[in-house]
Amino acid sequence: MNPLIECIPNFSEARRPEVMDQIVAAIQSVGEVKLLDRSSDLDHNRTVLTFAGSPAGVEEAAFRAIKTAAELIDLDQHTGEHPRIGATDVVPFVPLLNATMDDCVGIAKRLGERVGNELGIPVYLYEAAATRPERVNLENIRKGQYEGLKTEIESDPNRKPDFGPSKLPRAGATVIGAREPLIAFNVYLTTGDVSIAKKIAKAIRHSSGGFRYVKGLGLLVDGRAQVSMNLTNFRETPLARVVEFIRREAQRYGVGIHHSELVGLIPQEALVDAAVWYTQLDGFSKEQILESRLFSALSADGSNSPKPASFIEELAAPTPTPGGGSAAAYAGAMGAALVAMVAGVTIGKKKYAEVEAEMQAIRVMVEKLRKELTQAADDDASSFEVLMATFKLPKETDEQKEARQSAIIKATLNAARVPLRVAEDAVKVMELAIKCARHGLRNAISDAMSGFAMARAALTAAGYNVRINLNSLEDKSAGEKMLNELAELEFNADKLELEIQAVMKERGGI
Repeated sequence: MNPLIECIPNFSEARRPEVMDQIVAAIQSVGEVKLLDRSSDLDHNRTVLTFAGSPAGVEEAAFRAIKTAAELIDLDQHTGEHPRIGATDVVPFVPLLNATMDDCVGIAKRLGERVGNELGIPVYLYEAAATRPERVNLENIRKGQYEGLKTEIESDPNRKPDFGPSKLPRAGATVIGAREPLIAFNVYLTTGDVSIAKKIAKAIRHSSGGFRYVKGLGLLVDGRAQVSMNLTNFRETPLARVVEFIRREAQRYGVGIHHSELVGLIPQEALVDAAVWYTQLDGFSKEQILESRLFSALSADGSNSPKPASFIEELAAPTPTPGGGSAAAYAGAMGAALVAMVAGVTIGKKKYAEVEAEMQAIRVMVEKLRKELTQAADDDASSFEVLMATFKLPKETDEQKEARQSAIIKATLNAARVPLRVAEDAVKVMELAIKCARHGLRNAISDAMSGFAMARAALTAAGYNVRINLNSLEDKSAGEKMLNELAELEFNADKLELEIQAVMKERGGI
């Protein structure tokens, strides 16, 4: 099996989802990687993306993401609770299957040099890739944040970057490195007194005498005190031990744990360890986990591994996402897949030699549409989650109310843009379906027509989602242009419907 590397870049942006959409698109433009997670925090104004793939793939995807972020994020205008020094603040690489830490260190150094030379962004190497002992820890590099580094990088030799200029552009600096899997975990307290969170954070973090593999900060998030943590080695410092220590420390101040949250992804092993600790299972073996035993058995007899929950199962689950917008995208993707199939089975048939070039072109175009629509199913869910998060923004002062309302409007417009793109792609699929129905393999004409029908359904469902989002805005003029675009797409679709019916009578006798 080929080596697999994970990359978890942190970007100083969460309040403009349209910016993060472009960064995500830059990552997904590399075919050898897969986006695994997108987690945004509006209070921190920070987004963490997780993707994995081949060593060359993740290296290229990371560069494209850094380049895009530098073009769209201005640190001079950035505010947020979380410490940061760059638009792309930190880019760690983690070895997964058949990969080593040395592989990740090599990627970090090559990427750092390229970012410094081609983008003019100062780069600091950290963790396993660090060139100096004092740069192993991220907090040392980020000391003083962007504002402090802006002056020190030009005058203090100790702040000279490993790559790139000793001068900060508006995109700031970027920290790149290699490390073991990290758990980003936040605990919220039953108080709004941030000083308590700061005292607890000081007690748990290693730099001030706490747990060896814990980094912590005390913050005020959404009116509640938060202990924000990174656990850099969950095997040596288990998650449950840290949570219980926080619980006991909180009791000293007469408060408790309100809830906790995970940022990004967590290794299954860490959750299993926590479950074993809390349930006090004696003599427990991981082979007693049903899925572990099942995977082992299937691996031993050469059977296929069990598949994760299908999109249909996720759609049926009692959760807000995925919803109608994602279903619209999925329907469009199925329509595109059917059109691709018809074009594919037509190619190579002697009887259809005259249309082979056309079918090859259709297949290329519709495969691109299929990928876009498949991704849109995830994008729609993400945009809805961002929209819901904006309603949780503080609204105690006039300034907060204004910022909250602005964020809601931007998130609502973005939530409408995703299904509008689905509608655009759906009409394109319909056009290609007609071409396949008219010129493609006659025995597959019903498949071409079915592809058209699925794309038409995608357009209809996407239209509902565009309108429901835009109609929620008080200022209707903000979405007027998008509604006009949707109306034009629906008008064109009606004409295409008449055209496909004519083809059905001509070639299918229906």
